[in-house]
Amino acid sequence: MTITLKLQLASGQSLQGAPLQLLANGVAIARATVDEQGYATFDAKPAHSQLAVRVDRSILQDN
Repeated sequence: MTITLKLQLASGQSLQGAPLQLLANGVAIARATVDEQGYATFDAKPAHSQLAVRVDRSILQDN
């Protein structure tokens, strides 16, 4: 299955290049990187589980 997300921070800060993980029941099952338009696409096997996305916030900088 393919899952595509559009990510946008309320502050307007870009997430381009941010590494993301798709989690199924808390376990990483796929990885993606946010593109220049703010989209990330995950390819994963279909499963009956609770899904979540985790952002590695260490890449974000304070201005």
